[in-house]
Amino acid sequence: MKTVGIIGGSGFIGSYTTKKFLEEGFKVRVSATDISKTEKYNHLKELPNARNLEILPLKVENKNQLKEFVYGCDIVVHGGTPFQLDVQDPKTELFDPTIKGTKNFLEVINNTTNIEKVVFVASVGAYNTNFPMPAGGKSPDDTFDENDTPFTSEESHPYAQAKFIANQTVEKFIVEHPNANFEITSVSPTGVMGKSLSNREDSTSSGLQFLFKNKIAPNPFIQMLYDNDIEFALVDVKDVASGIYSASTKKGLHGKNYLLSSESWKVSDISAMLNNEKPSRNARIIYKNEAAKQDLGIDFNPAIIPLTEFSKS
Repeated sequence: MKTVGIIGGSGFIGSYTTKKFLEEGFKVRVSATDISKTEKYNHLKELPNARNLEILPLKVENKNQLKEFVYGCDIVVHGGTPFQLDVQDPKTELFDPTIKGTKNFLEVINNTTNIEKVVFVASVGAYNTNFPMPAGGKSPDDTFDENDTPFTSEESHPYAQAKFIANQTVEKFIVEHPNANFEITSVSPTGVMGKSLSNREDSTSSGLQFLFKNKIAPNPFIQMLYDNDIEFALVDVKDVASGIYSASTKKGLHGKNYLLSSESWKVSDISAMLNNEKPSRNARIIYKNEAAKQDLGIDFNPAIIPLTEFSKS
């Protein structure tokens, strides 16, 4: 039985990833930033094969905890970056855990034996920090794929900037360590939608769906999305978990970073579908997914599936 360590394995995406690996017969080690807050991860203990689940304390800024967490793992999935829209202190809340945590992680795994594969759960922000708006120089009708030049701006949301810099850190490590004993593959989801496996209230993805369903605008960014009826690229959380699993278990994907995306819809149509109403337009494919379909074997669900599952939850 192989062991996978999943940093962030109790979050929105992480829970589905943990579920997938348990179903596939892996021993799964999940991190908890505060082991005393059992409500953060208790839902994982109800999953099938949970007898093969282990919870360990970990803050990615702590190298000693990182060493203990990855020791004995065959695969490590790093999905521990906090996804936050409302940020009071970008350095403390986002940049330090994302960028410093990534650097610490790379240093630790480079000095850990027996690791075969590392998968980073990046973000569409690694390709376009303006998301869901078009990248600089592109129009709303232009498509985007892995061959396009990544775009970043200091005016973008701090979360997207942090993910962009973290991805650059990973790419730099790959170039500087051509003889590493493990493969590194990244996946970059667009707007992740679906029903949460937990009752946690700190999921930004679930919160965003709640806002869209009820047409609530708690901040200027969300209000801007409504005012301009922005087109939003979506992906089912279950497809993201499948992509992470495939990237973790397939060889020959070193240095790749796959966009995980299904359809793009206007926010007004997303709101309609969340309320079991018919959208007024048709879906488009803005962020292309051919590479993920071919290499990771994903047959992406249409957006109506995760949106309906959320609306019924």
